[in-house]
Amino acid sequence: MLKVSVIVHTYNHENFIRQTLDSILFQQVNFDFEVIVGDDASPDSTPKIIQEYQQKFPKIIKPLLHAKNLGGYGKGNTLATLAVCQGQYIAAMDGDDYWTNPLKLQKQVDFLDSHPDFVACFHNALIHFEDGSYPDMYVNDDTQREVTTIEDLVGEDEIWYMATSAVMFRNWIINEYPQWFHDSKSGDIPRYILLGKHGKFFYINEVMSVYRKNGGGMSFTDGKQDADFLFNRIGMYRGIDQELGYRFHQKINKNIARYYLMLSNSIQYGDNFFKSRYFALKSLKLSSPNTNDHVKNVLQKYVVPHSVMKIYANVKGVLEKASSKQKPS
Repeated sequence: MLKVSVIVHTYNHENFIRQTLDSILFQQVNFDFEVIVGDDASPDSTPKIIQEYQQKFPKIIKPLLHAKNLGGYGKGNTLATLAVCQGQYIAAMDGDDYWTNPLKLQKQVDFLDSHPDFVACFHNALIHFEDGSYPDMYVNDDTQREVTTIEDLVGEDEIWYMATSAVMFRNWIINEYPQWFHDSKSGDIPRYILLGKHGKFFYINEVMSVYRKNGGGMSFTDGKQDADFLFNRIGMYRGIDQELGYRFHQKINKNIARYYLMLSNSIQYGDNFFKSRYFALKSLKLSSPNTNDHVKNVLQKYVVPHSVMKIYANVKGVLEKASSKQKPS
């Protein structure tokens, strides 16, 4: 059996794909692996570069060049590559990321071979902002746990600490991808949930890849002030809630509540008096039970009109001033 299938997903990555493929081909391993490169109908020269590499390394590079974009936020391309994987393990990579340690694949295979009770392992990655808008940083910090379970992947906030290029997982663990997976803009979070249903993840405390953020990446199209993105996240978490049999219903509801609160201040609804307040009140209902401070904060910032709050503050100030004058000296 082939040991590893590396899947690379590309779209308009002509400036990066050579470095990506080179970092894979430089891997030092004692097993055979294949590299399935799925290109989602890039209009730039990415397909030609992939074909160039296939001609140089015909036994390793296997292009999957789609004549038209498969859509689904890149999910169609991802699922197409997964469907043809022959390896016992799968290592994923976006076409603008790259590996920095030539022993990355060997280290992860060695771990999974010797730990059959784990469905996946991952390592640290460097986040590099291509436009220089932020300094480089690491995905994982010193508090990262060695072992991740499904309980660690669900919280009141969004949880993400495994870069795509850092994860290796067992093939054929996920037999079916539910509709909520297809509908979600996120690929990593849903996949880790589906894997986590079947076992644990192990963290290798080494930096072995670079997660590049650039203007062509999906992360630059996501926005916490965009209603479409926020509704998509709400749908994803409702799907996860159902997928996990509502075991974490209260936690997931609190997470969904965050997105409704963002909707109340979104570009599309922030100036809509009734919609904005509806989303804020829905957020309070979903996040129940709430602390008094949280309720007060939401009411003041998102529900009560600013003009009313200004009048209230002025009246309160006058009353407090008058009260202080009446106190005996």
